Amino acid sequence: MQISIVTFVVLLASMLCAASVNGALGYGFSSVVVPISLTVVASRVLNPVLVLLEVVLNISALVLHRRHVPAVWRRVWPIIVGLLPGVAVGGFLFGVISAHVLKVSTYLVILPMVALQSFALRWPVRSERRWGVPFGLGLGVLYSTTTVSGPPLAVYFTNLGLVQEEFRAALAMVRVCEAVSTLCAYAVVGALTMQSAELAAIFLPVVILGLVAGRRLIRRLDRQLFSRICMRVDAVLVTVGLALTTSAAGWLPAPAAWAAAVAFALALHVLAAGRARRRTLGVAASGAAA
Repeated sequence: MQISIVTFVVLLASMLCAASVNGALGYGFSSVVVPISLTVVASRVLNPVLVLLEVVLNISALVLHRRHVPAVWRRVWPIIVGLLPGVAVGGFLFGVISAHVLKVSTYLVILPMVALQSFALRWPVRSERRWGVPFGLGLGVLYSTTTVSGPPLAVYFTNLGLVQEEFRAALAMVRVCEAVSTLCAYAVVGALTMQSAELAAIFLPVVILGLVAGRRLIRRLDRQLFSRICMRVDAVLVTVGLALTTSAAGWLPAPAAWAAAVAFALALHVLAAGRARRRTLGVAASGAAA
């Protein structure tokens, strides 16, 4: 697969940054690398490479946190039940949707998730069996079409009240299943090629380096603050990517594309910030009443 030097450098830098975020938080690889990389390469080239990398990374994470798997298995299996048919549907859509529609749809889906996560909104999950299967179904469609699943998974598992090590084990379990099943779906629709494997092999050492750096970095930082900063930077990247993609596709003139993308991003963040503020005031009022 022939790619330009500029494309290669952008992919290399984005994967190093994304892997560092993933190493620090346990998620965020695709949600960081995808917005940057889609500005220089098509989804049909990028997605198989990312899924191949994530199979390796997520299996490694699962082995690392295997001691906590028994504690979270019962809370995770409903998601996996819904995940598999979702991946099948998403894999089919990935094979038939046009490249431009895939790009724009990816940005439009990522931006709301980043906005929700950056303000740490909470919706307590009271029944894993009731909500796990439909959540897994949507997650499977989302991941197999965009390779992004970290933000919704982080929000879901946070609302389950998992402690940090259980959180990472649950993430690893779901992400191994989604990556392996998506890899199979891509093989069925013909998206998986030898060139994809070659690119994944080239970038794997850089990704491993980023993971190690991220794990060391987070020991010196506040994890919650780092997560929010990463998500807000990611929101800027997604907004820029959305504007560039819609204008490049000829759907909107460049000034209108930038205005629409910025307005969309600001509206999402205002809504998320407003909800977070109302929640904080509600908690404060409850505490005062008690």
